[in-house]
Amino acid sequence: MTSMLSRAVRSLPATSTWAVRFCTCSSHFQPKSKKTLAKNGVKNIVVVDGVRIPFLQSGTSYADLMPHDLARASLQGLLNRTSVPKEVVDYIVYGTVIQEVKTSNIAREAALGAGFSDKTPAHTVTMACISSNQAMTTGMLFFQPGGRLEDGVGLIASGQCDVVVAGGVELMSDVPIRHSRKMRKTLLSLNRAKSLGQRLALVAKIRPDYFAPELPAVAEFSTSETMGHSADRLAAAFAISRVEQDEYALRSHTLARKAQDEGLLTDVIPFKVPGKDTVTKDNGVRPSSMEQMGKLKAAFVKPYGTVTAANSSFLTDGASAVVIMSEEKALAMGYKPKAYLRDFVYVSQDPKDQLLLGPTYGTPKVLERAGLTLADIDVFEFHEAFAGQILANLKAMDSDWFAQNYMGRKSKVGAPPLEKFNKWGGSLSLGHPFGATGCRLVMTAAHRLKKEGGQYGVVAACAAGGQGHAMIVELYPQ
Repeated sequence: MTSMLSRAVRSLPATSTWAVRFCTCSSHFQPKSKKTLAKNGVKNIVVVDGVRIPFLQSGTSYADLMPHDLARASLQGLLNRTSVPKEVVDYIVYGTVIQEVKTSNIAREAALGAGFSDKTPAHTVTMACISSNQAMTTGMLFFQPGGRLEDGVGLIASGQCDVVVAGGVELMSDVPIRHSRKMRKTLLSLNRAKSLGQRLALVAKIRPDYFAPELPAVAEFSTSETMGHSADRLAAAFAISRVEQDEYALRSHTLARKAQDEGLLTDVIPFKVPGKDTVTKDNGVRPSSMEQMGKLKAAFVKPYGTVTAANSSFLTDGASAVVIMSEEKALAMGYKPKAYLRDFVYVSQDPKDQLLLGPTYGTPKVLERAGLTLADIDVFEFHEAFAGQILANLKAMDSDWFAQNYMGRKSKVGAPPLEKFNKWGGSLSLGHPFGATGCRLVMTAAHRLKKEGGQYGVVAACAAGGQGHAMIVELYPQ
């Protein structure tokens, strides 16, 4: 497919260098009078509020903690922010990707650690980089009688619950490292051995290669290719240059720093790390210069690749949480919600050549489901796995050729205008704890809609396995 995509570049609009320069000018959106996306017979589902502990580069201040410590901190921070009584929470859902074997159902362990009742059910979901997206939409299914995922509503949609906490967590500072399979089999056999002679015979079979550890890899099981390698091929297929990728990455870091300095990232809560200082902000935001970024070597396709450490998201520790309710319940409890959670879709495509194109496939589907067009959207929040991935998605979305030949659509959906796109930075700069990014995207979209006077936002993300997610967020009437 790569060669076919390369041919398609001729029909794709060029990504103009100036267009992705790190514009820090503020766009002033005027409030618009648009239809609401409320549906007859369907409960309105709202996000009351959401928080996240600071996203930190792996190996820094969270390095000595366990994942459930981070998840617990996000839950406690959410309770402190909202004053939601623990006893009214009907269900807790968390997303994570690389599971700690001691706390495989991390939602439950974090909930107990945060002081929730042992009568409050909790479960954990995993869907790669959209795990907390899945946690939120699973929670939504509890609210509506007869709710189904294809209805765009979930646990709230089934009528079982009125209040659900959803979130996500990832700790890349400490990932499970296994013995080799040969050593694991030997150790299990030793456990079953009944005599000293049997044990000695098993030990005598151990060879030096048994001690080679198995390290977890950010690679596709089906293709054995790392995501960075796939991103490099995707950038090449869409003729996206190293300069364009570096410029977009610089834009992300510059906008994130500006958002930090202006106090816009209000979902971030301070976290007192046991035995260390209190962490108050994301530590991966580091605006550099094109000159410095240009000195870095290719990280994956060596030596001529264009994806580098500077234009890729970094390994990150962090956790996030949101509380979602039926609108009726939120108002009865005296809350002013942040936003409605509206239609959503999940998509999947070829994990080899379209691994990172989830937003391209998901965005037009969710817009059609909601009866909206790209022009109706005021705020776009897309997950930034790699700068090249973002720019490839923008090109694909703006291509009739790609829509017709790969998506089975008559015409393109169009590319989101950059003045509405990831205006407060993104995963390249703020960080990307795999299981926690989805909640950050939703809360940023809600806060930007209020700040910028918009009504509708689109949240979209790609994920390992060639999957993706897109959701409509509607500002709650002010």
